[in-house]
Amino acid sequence: GFDKFYGFIGGETNQWAPFLYDGTAVVELPLDPNYHFMADMTDKAVAWIKYQKALTPQKPSFIYFAPGATHAPHHVPQEWIARWKGRFDQGWDKMREETLARQIKLGVVPAGTKLAPKPPAIRDWDTLSADEKRLFTRQAEVFAAYAEYTDHEIGRMLEAFEDVGQADNTLVVYIAGDNGTSGEGGQNGMFNEYTYFNGVQETVPDMLKKIDQWGGPETYPHMASGWAVGFDSPFGWMKQVPSDFGGTRNGMVISWP
Repeated sequence: GFDKFYGFIGGETNQWAPFLYDGTAVVELPLDPNYHFMADMTDKAVAWIKYQKALTPQKPSFIYFAPGATHAPHHVPQEWIARWKGRFDQGWDKMREETLARQIKLGVVPAGTKLAPKPPAIRDWDTLSADEKRLFTRQAEVFAAYAEYTDHEIGRMLEAFEDVGQADNTLVVYIAGDNGTSGEGGQNGMFNEYTYFNGVQETVPDMLKKIDQWGGPETYPHMASGWAVGFDSPFGWMKQVPSDFGGTRNGMVISWP
């Protein structure tokens, strides 16, 4: 029932080099080293909003805007990653406490809520080596940057309704999350998530050699599962564990005048 579809069908889609469809036609990507699907998707949505309102101004418009973020692979421009430098140096244990405190203050959860016990398989942050901490904090910075970059692009899409004079005549439903942050990264995270599917173990020393590339076109990364538990606070588990769910993964916007 949609007039236009632009996007990818498969999961685990490379955001730097996705396999895309425009309707039923395969899209040939531009030869642009800075190409990223999130910006491309936004550009196409903005163009359609303006085109539709110019061509048939009497008709209402409906947008189902579903980014790939923050599903793995975590792909985001380096300038966005830099904005999060040092923001996760406290580690996932302290972050769980900080997150719960903010949730109580905001009324997201009731006063007196306690953190669920951390799974035994998730190591205490204070027991990690300096190299592990350096790698893992970078993974969290990339994940957070990916989420922020996506929020920015959603905002850019919504500005198109202002440009066509429909900002005050548009209902926005924003859904963040479906079943929690994902633990497929395992204990150490992954530089290339396909190692998970092929049963190949990546080591911390090997991944540290490419830490500055993390999140870029040369990578297909996922974060350590300690962050999946941390970002799902105050729950004790993560995606794929039926008893618990929470956190952020995909974002969708549905809008119509």
